[in-house]
Amino acid sequence: MPKQLSPEAVARYERDGFHFPVRAIPAEEAQAVRADVEAAERHFAERGERLRHRPHLLVTALDRLIRNERVLDAVEDLLGPNLLCWTSLFFTKDAHDPAFVSWHQDSTYWGLSTAEVVTAWIALSPSTVESGAMRFAPGTHALEQIPHRDTFDEHNMLTRGQIVECEVDEDAAVDVVLQPGEASLHHVRLIHGSGPNRSDDRRIGFAVRYIPTHVKNVVGRDFAALVRGVDAYDHFDSERRPERDLEPDALAAYEAANASHNAVLYAGAARMRG
Repeated sequence: MPKQLSPEAVARYERDGFHFPVRAIPAEEAQAVRADVEAAERHFAERGERLRHRPHLLVTALDRLIRNERVLDAVEDLLGPNLLCWTSLFFTKDAHDPAFVSWHQDSTYWGLSTAEVVTAWIALSPSTVESGAMRFAPGTHALEQIPHRDTFDEHNMLTRGQIVECEVDEDAAVDVVLQPGEASLHHVRLIHGSGPNRSDDRRIGFAVRYIPTHVKNVVGRDFAALVRGVDAYDHFDSERRPERDLEPDALAAYEAANASHNAVLYAGAARMRG
């Protein structure tokens, strides 16, 4: 029997490619996590950098969040009992930010051996239509991998500004409205995107990518964290958990993991974004 999702919810996920909402943490805890994240963002801003990929290697609250039992129970219902967190990242849009996410499939440049990937997108601030909530195109995960065109648009939040090369039925799209502490789950091949933030608050989403332990990266060796069950395959190097926020050893582990991750994401790219 499923641990978190009902059999009907699992069937809808298999049909539509997504499920929401899942209550991961209470709203007040989401507010505390947001405060820790924004403190880390200020540290990076002082260095002229931006905190985005694999922040769970630096912020202890995020390290705990990728291991959240409610989220993992739901993901286990979809992927099985042995799970890795392959990566995490922020999709943050400041108030009245023109940044957007084009229609795309997550799997386009990841180099993973199968499409057995679930993204848990955890809201740390309200995700509303006004603030640029995600939009899902139901059932498009069944289309297999679709070619994408790289744009490197300065306002596009994706690594290459990639856009899926097929028509998307805007009228059928579903707005993923979430309150702080709630999560959505979606399939790696589901077409999705989001518009700009027209609200007066930041829209902060923490995306966590989960895979079964038998999945491997066919592009190169990468890092991952075992978050449930056992890993009998050793396809990834193990990540170091932070003991304190932004400690020097954690910063070194963060930079090493992101270097290998970027090599995968940009493999074969015509040019890299600065």
